Amino acid sequence: MSSTGTPEIDTAELESLRAAAAEKPLRVAVVASRWHTQVMDGLIAGSRRFLTQIGVEDITLVRAPGSFELPVLSAAAASEHDAVVALGVVIRGGTPHFDYVCQAATDGLLRVALDTGVPVGFGLLTCDDEQQALERAGLEGSREDKGFEAAHAAVSAAVEAARLSS
Repeated sequence: MSSTGTPEIDTAELESLRAAAAEKPLRVAVVASRWHTQVMDGLIAGSRRFLTQIGVEDITLVRAPGSFELPVLSAAAASEHDAVVALGVVIRGGTPHFDYVCQAATDGLLRVALDTGVPVGFGLLTCDDEQQALERAGLEGSREDKGFEAAHAAVSAAVEAARLSS
């Protein structure tokens, strides 16, 4: 399972992020694909769970037609937000389409973060089958919560970037 090596989010870190969000309220956009509804519902819920846990109130949900469109909508959201959480799922099929979409979305999200300076939490699941996606979706019985993890990454990077620039 890919969760091997996943860092623990301890109480002290959560308190630190909560304090940072209270000192300077964060605006966070969650940009989420529409494909694979059950998986996406879990990813969105996980990201919201983390954001509300640390006291982020300004959360904008933006729905993308698919994972390929995540970068362009994340770029648009970055102009008005302190962090972006990009969520999507691509499941391998019998054609190279999987590889093209995954590479384009990954490269595009990296470019958004680097071009805008706004952290983008990478919550794009690239799975061989639907069961792998369900295991990572943060649903009851899932082994991982990639929506929660992506929101944590985006906010942690935003708080650290703000600290470095002050």
